[in-house]
Order: sequence, then structure tokens, then C-alpha cells
Amino acid sequence: MHISYRWLARHLDLSGHDPASIARDLTLHVAEVEGFHRFAPALDAVVVGQVLSREPHPDADRLSLCQVDLGDGPPRAIVCGAANVAAGQTVAVAPVGALLPGDIEIRRAKIRGQVSEGMICSERELGVSDEQAGIWELPAGLGPGQTLTEALGGADWVFEIENKAITHRPDLWAHRGLAAELAALWGRPLLPMETRLPATGEGPDFAVRIATPHCPRYLALPIDGVRAERSPEWLRLLLLATGQRPIDQLVDVSNFVMLDLGQPNHLFDRDRVAGGIEVREARQGETMRTLDGESRSLQPGDVLICSDDQPVALGGVMGGEGSKVAADTRRLLLEVANFDAAAIRATAARLGLRTDASARFEKALDPGLPLDAAGHLVRLLSELQPGLSLPAAPTDIGTWRDPAMSLAFRPERARALLGIPLTDRDIARYLERLGFGIEGDGATWQVRVPSWRATGDVSIEEDLIEEVGRLHGYENIAEQPIRADLSPALPDRRRAVVRAAQDSLSGGPAFNEALTYSFIAEPVVRAIGAESEPYTEVVNAIAAGLDRIRRDIVPSLLGLVEPNLRHAEELRLFEIGKGSRVEDKDDWGKPAEVHQIGLVWSRPAAGTGAAFDDTVQLRLKGVVEQLLSAIDAPPPTWRPAAAASRPSWAHPGRSALAMADGPAGEVPLAFLGDIDPLVARRLGWAEGRETAAASIDIDVIVGLPIHRRVFKDLPRYPGVKIDVALAVDSTLPASELEAAVRRAGGDQVAKVELFDLYGGAQLGQGRKSLAYHVLLQSDSRTLSDADGQRFLAALEQEAARLGAELRRA
Repeated sequence: MHISYRWLARHLDLSGHDPASIARDLTLHVAEVEGFHRFAPALDAVVVGQVLSREPHPDADRLSLCQVDLGDGPPRAIVCGAANVAAGQTVAVAPVGALLPGDIEIRRAKIRGQVSEGMICSERELGVSDEQAGIWELPAGLGPGQTLTEALGGADWVFEIENKAITHRPDLWAHRGLAAELAALWGRPLLPMETRLPATGEGPDFAVRIATPHCPRYLALPIDGVRAERSPEWLRLLLLATGQRPIDQLVDVSNFVMLDLGQPNHLFDRDRVAGGIEVREARQGETMRTLDGESRSLQPGDVLICSDDQPVALGGVMGGEGSKVAADTRRLLLEVANFDAAAIRATAARLGLRTDASARFEKALDPGLPLDAAGHLVRLLSELQPGLSLPAAPTDIGTWRDPAMSLAFRPERARALLGIPLTDRDIARYLERLGFGIEGDGATWQVRVPSWRATGDVSIEEDLIEEVGRLHGYENIAEQPIRADLSPALPDRRRAVVRAAQDSLSGGPAFNEALTYSFIAEPVVRAIGAESEPYTEVVNAIAAGLDRIRRDIVPSLLGLVEPNLRHAEELRLFEIGKGSRVEDKDDWGKPAEVHQIGLVWSRPAAGTGAAFDDTVQLRLKGVVEQLLSAIDAPPPTWRPAAAASRPSWAHPGRSALAMADGPAGEVPLAFLGDIDPLVARRLGWAEGRETAAASIDIDVIVGLPIHRRVFKDLPRYPGVKIDVALAVDSTLPASELEAAVRRAGGDQVAKVELFDLYGGAQLGQGRKSLAYHVLLQSDSRTLSDADGQRFLAALEQEAARLGAELRRA
């Protein structure tokens, strides 16, 4: 929001306070000032000129040769291209040497053979407004030679206030309200302001009917004898400084009152609303054309101002095109109303039509303000147009009530919360300066909250204490160290797991962490074939196709693979987040959440001749095992994943579960699997890639006892390394074969490592050979060849039970 320094000076004596100090005081005590700047600084270099004569340029049809008095000697010859320049006008002249916006320096020059000693300027050329239809014609009577800054009342500065800082303060969306804050801060009185309505005629009341609870108050005042003339320069410049475009006296005065008091208002051509006014809600499918020329589709809840049941304004947002004030308007109807903040906010947001009026109504305006605003507008317009009249008293109806109230206030409580030894007298003085009334004394006061602060800003004792603190100045409160008893936070296993997982995955494995929405996109759901699964659905989706909450983390990561592979050959992603299971309920009856770690690894497929274990899935398996160790999970046992436990995105024959012993039996810690090729094609991935994904269940892990990693002594005795190869049915899982190796060696098996996988014709169809390095070791003695032979004999028996054969050279 833009605030004018000169405008503030209409309400308060600003002497002794320059723009910089005002910006500082507002920021420290009221609301953040993002910055301030000089308005139209080029006016310092431009002077008032009197056009003495205008003659056609002898060599150019569209140019004029003017003689202009600048008050400092002989008239200047100036060539002008504006069609509206005429003898007798008072104009803005940039003399030779003046610097205009855009770093344009005015120089003595010949234009089509005629000397020009300056430039007669338009408002746009001086950075005042966008008006460029002709030269800027100034009011008659200004003395030639004065700078425009001097002639038009002095320099102005514009303060830019952060809107979010005053959302809770509807009174601060006005110059009067901000001036009142500065007056309270400086201990100065506000300048008097007359807002009472002048005497009115005794004509019949204008007919008004309210048929919606969204309009607590509606005031309608007929005004006669008006003219839509150009506004005086002081009014136009104040509006321009605050970002408003001047139109004519009627519209400009309406906007001025809104920016002065914070109360929006609207002027109707009374002849176009002769059927009276009805305030009602829109009907489904109803439309109207607003002042911006757009046709608006309306719905119940939108507030309409109607005449003869036809919409003439969108209440609290924008007027209608059919009832607007025109050049021939002579009879007005002034509307000053109070609307429900939530209703106006909903309409403005839905239509994408946020106006200066709606921005103020959204803040819950003081319902007692309309009569003051009406009086202010009429008195200001009367000064400009003394011939206007009020044929009838205002129609002022509604169910509104004065929101002013009283709050109990304890001075001692204020001193305790602020931490400063303010006296009762100091506290009372601060509150009274801000417009609060005080009744009683002693330990508890009754503080009267005025209506302009009672619509949602001040409602509890602490709000009053905050008022005392900010007026005293938080910068005036000495810093003190905080003293409090500290106790260590209770251990949080879940948080520890998350932190350890982030450290582990972003370290050696070099995975990048992703942060995705909890919503799952419809195309991803279809691609992974999960349309039939139950989902928690949201009513107001943030975007089309994002109305489902994901069940698991991995599908969100799968949706990121294709766009990320445009920038890299290999992709390693992980995310720690939650999914929602609508079929399960938590303790509050809401869909249960699952906490997971999702991982995806994608790279170009290994070429011919690559090692048997050079696959993404096996490498990801190692990452998962390292991760489980880092988060203090028990060592897993890998088992083939049954169809019931396999997600829709996983390859049906290349997936596994990491199992561990829990208090009530085995529980799954993690799932690991390749991506189904059909899913990869649906997701748009290029051919020739291998991608695997894994999901770790944090909920299961935090429910298990912490698996402590302990130091193990280095072996005192050397081990015996034996290589064995076992031929088995190709459907037998390698984990079962490894378990057989460990059973054969018992406690002496220190390590089992698969180093070769072979499948050839000499083994027979449906057979494979797995070769292992087996390290046998004892804590009490050195093993002999006999121990190795006993191990091989036991292994041969174990292999036979599995239908396997111990291969010998």
C-alpha cells in the first residue's frame, strides 16, 4: 500500500519529522515500511510558464511555435507538438538544462528550422501519470518561473507499506488511521476533521432493501447538482502519488475518501437506479458486466446490489457498467455500506477480481464508519462544487451493532509480560493516546476498545499489552538473558532413524534427497497400474489430477525419473515421507499414515560381458543393507516377495523382502525390486535402462529393539578359505543355498560370499551353478584340513536335501 507524506500532513503536524524518520517510526511501532521514494522528482527542474502566443510552425503542419513567459526575462521560443496548446494557458516548461525522467536533458535546438528553447511537457513526460494526450495545463494564477514543486504545494514522498503487516488492522488501510498512530507515538493531536453530514432536504427516503446477512449496514444518500469535471491539481497529485488514476471530480472524491478514511464507497447515476436498491445474493448462473467491461458469472454467496432486480454492482468488489457515472450525470446516489469480510473475500478470490474496495472489506471494517465517510465525501465535494444539494436524508438500514467492547486489564500483568517497570500512569497514557478508554483503577481496569479496533484486532488482554509495548517501543526494552530450567529432550527413535538415513544415503551411496507433494498424479497412478487401490481423496485439489494422497513413497519418485533423466545418465533418488492408507484408521478415525524411505536407482543397462552381479538391483540391495545397519535395524534375511506383498510397479520375478525377527515373529523391514518393463514404458522411459526401487518401513523399524553394533575382536587364529560350487534347480533362491552353507559349517562359518553364477548346457536345462567363497574360522584354535573336509561332507548332505549337487573338479 502506498501512503503520501503530503496526505499525512492533512491530518497531523509533521514538523520535525522528515520522511526517513517517519518510515523508521512506522516500522518500529506500527507496520513495516518496505521503502520510500520521492514522488515525481522531475518537478523540481520544471517551471511554470505562461503561453503568450501560439502560431503555426511555418514548415510543419503538426507543430506550433509558442512564445512562453518563464518569469525571468524575455519570452522563450518553444516548438510544441501538442494539439491542445493555446495562448493564455499556464503550462509546465522544462527549460534548457533540465533533466527529465529517462535521463533526457533539454537542450537549445532547431526543430524544422525554428529555434526551441525548452519543452512544454505532458504529465507522462514528467513521470507524474500516464496521461500523454496533450500538454499538462496548470491552474490559472500560478506565477511564471516558480518550480512546479513550489507552485503545487511542495515535495511529496511515498511510503510503501507491506500489506501483510496490516492485514489485522483495517483502520491502517487509510491515511487518517496511520496519522492517528503517529499522533499517538509523538504525543501530538490529530488535526480536526469535520465528517458530519450537512443539512439535507426533506424529500422521501431513497428505497433500500437488504435481503442477505452478508450486508449488515447499507447507507444510500441522494446528491443533486453535480458535474463530472476535472479535479484540482492537489487532489489529482495526491491520488497519483498513491497509485490511483484520476478520472473526474466525482470518481476522484470517491477514491479520495476511501484512501483517507479506509471506507470504500460507490457512486451511482441515480437516474439509472430509479427503481430503488435491493441488496441480495446472486442466483445460480446469474451474470453481470462490471466496470472493467468483463462479464462475470455469479453464484449464491456473491453479494449483488440490484435495481429493479437487475444487478448494478458487485457488492464490496466493483460497480456495474450499466449504472456508472457519466459525463452527463447530474444526480448521484452515494452508497456507503458494510459487508461481511468472508463473503467478499470468497467472491474476489473466485473471480480473480481483487480491488481496492475488496481488499478493505476483507479486513472486517468498522460498521460505524459509513456515516462519517458519507459526510466526509459530501463536504469535500461541496468545496469543489458549491452548488450541489442533498434532497433527502440518507437511508441507513441494517442489523449492525457497535462492536466496541470492554476488556479487563491488569497493569501488573503488562509489566510482567513486557519486563519493564512502567507506571500505571505510563500505561494509561499509552492506551489513551491510541483511543482506548479506561475506567476504574487498582489491580484490574476496564479498558474500552473503540469500534475501529474491535472487529478482530483487539479481543484479549494480551492484545492491549502488545499495544502498550509497541507504543513504548520494543527497542527501548533492555535485553535480558533468558533464564529457565532446561532438561534434555527425550530420545526420539523416529527422528534418529530419519536423520541417520539422510546421512547414510547422501554419503557414500551418493543419493539425492527429493521432497515431493503427498499427492500422487493421475498419470503416475495409471502408469503403475494402481487405479484399483483405495486412496484418500482431497476435496479441494491444488491442481487438476492431484486429488489423491499417495499410499507409498516410491510412486512419487518414479514420476521424477523421466524428467530428471533429461539432465543425467544415472539417477539416484531417495525420499523420506508418509503415505495414507484409507482402509486403515488411526486412533482418531482418520486414514492411517505409513512412514517410509523410498529409493530409486536408474542407469543404462550393463553391456554384454558384464559381471553377473553388476546389476542395479544388487547394488541397491547393498545400499539397503548399509542403510538398515546405519539406522540400527536387525540384520535382514532376504526372501522372494510373494504376489500379495509385491507392489504394482515391481517386476513379478525380480523382487525380494528383507525380513527380521520381531517380538511376535518375522516382520518385513524393506521391499526391493526391479521396475516392471511395462510400467517403465508407460512412464515414458527410454529403452536400454535398468531401474530398481526399494521401500523401507520406518514404522516397523522403530517398533523393534535397537540392534546395537558392537566391537568384535580381531581373530586370534587364521581361517581356512574354501571355494565351493553348487548346482541347483534354477528356481531355488540363492538365500536358501547360502543358509545351507552356513548350516554345514555351523559356528565356524565366518563369511559367505557369492562370486560366480553360471548356467550352461552341461548343467542341464533348468539348472544353475552358484560358486561361493567360504571362510571357516575358530575363536579357540587353528583349523586343519580335516575341518575343511568335515565341512564339505556336511555341505554335501545339506545340498542333497535341497536337490542340489556339490560340484567337484
